[in-house]
Amino acid sequence: MTLRGNPWGVALAIGLSRIAFGFQLQTIATLGPDLARAYGLDYSALGTLVGIYMAAGIAVALPAGFAARRFGDYKLAVIGFSLMVLGSMVASLGSVEVIMAGRLMSGSGSVILTVLQGKIIADRFQGPNFTHVMGAIVGSFPIGLGLAQVVLPGVAGGFGVQTAFIVGAGVAVLAFVLLLLSWTEVAAAPVRSATWPSRREIWLVAITGLIWTAYNAGYHNYLAFLPSLMAGRGHSQAMTGVAMSLATWGNLPAILLGGIFATRFGGGKVFMAGTIATFVGVIGPAFADSPLLWTTLFGTVGSLHGGLIIEMGTLSAKPQNRAVAMGIFYTTYYVGAAMIPALCGYAADWAGDPIGALVCAALLSLLAIPLYVWQRRMAGG
Repeated sequence: MTLRGNPWGVALAIGLSRIAFGFQLQTIATLGPDLARAYGLDYSALGTLVGIYMAAGIAVALPAGFAARRFGDYKLAVIGFSLMVLGSMVASLGSVEVIMAGRLMSGSGSVILTVLQGKIIADRFQGPNFTHVMGAIVGSFPIGLGLAQVVLPGVAGGFGVQTAFIVGAGVAVLAFVLLLLSWTEVAAAPVRSATWPSRREIWLVAITGLIWTAYNAGYHNYLAFLPSLMAGRGHSQAMTGVAMSLATWGNLPAILLGGIFATRFGGGKVFMAGTIATFVGVIGPAFADSPLLWTTLFGTVGSLHGGLIIEMGTLSAKPQNRAVAMGIFYTTYYVGAAMIPALCGYAADWAGDPIGALVCAALLSLLAIPLYVWQRRMAGG
């Protein structure tokens, strides 16, 4: 079976790019103690190196959508992968300033591919196949996070922290090569213009971007503050590792099941079940110190609806407008993602305990429900 023109090859390449995204994003967090020793960094500097990878999204997402419609998905995808690879290689050269520049490059590449992913898949898959493939792609991101936790400490210990960045480049190279081998243009070529989507489409994708922001407010802040909470409560590092694994490794099968359940029972029911499970899993530690229970709920039922949100955003615009529309979607998300961690941090400081951050994150995640109802009413579905 040849890869050229095979839509499943393209889908696999995009899925691998999400794994590379998670792997590269997690690199600083995983190697934090090693980097602190090697470069004399404090927590603020480490936090900056983590955040700059995502910060590129605010400036890059919308221009990437317009550029994709003007020059085509393939050219922008090549640029995205090239930046992911080159940025990690630059970061491997050392010095804090060089690492920061490399992170900004590779983060920009990840944002470009994230903006394109929904349109690329929607152009090749329809109906239930689109739901299932998109769910698998969204669910592949936590695999990258988990692989970084497993692989990078050994790499850094044996070969140095610079080599860990090269490994991140290698993961992106695998996805890049697969895309080059399998890509062909779809029959319906996109319109090469720089016009905006309709006002209705802009509203639909912007609201869906807010839903994605609310979903990730629970997801990312839970993973960020739960380890501190467990340490403060006297749990061992081994127990924390088990809890974090339960919160992430079940995401992919859960998201795939969410797509199947949505086809059978309806997306609205799956969305509500997933959102409520996320809320309960994130706020649960405030009421009972049972981390394995809460992380299991969070990592399974709480992940059912992740792929459905991306599907909503992608299908909210006409095919010729999807690249720009997803640029709007992700710009909305990245603006929120830049502010919410600080808000949760302030809540933790106010409460004098990391549980304040989790309560804040849980309440923000619950905002997804009224936003979903608003979006569905506006969409007429």
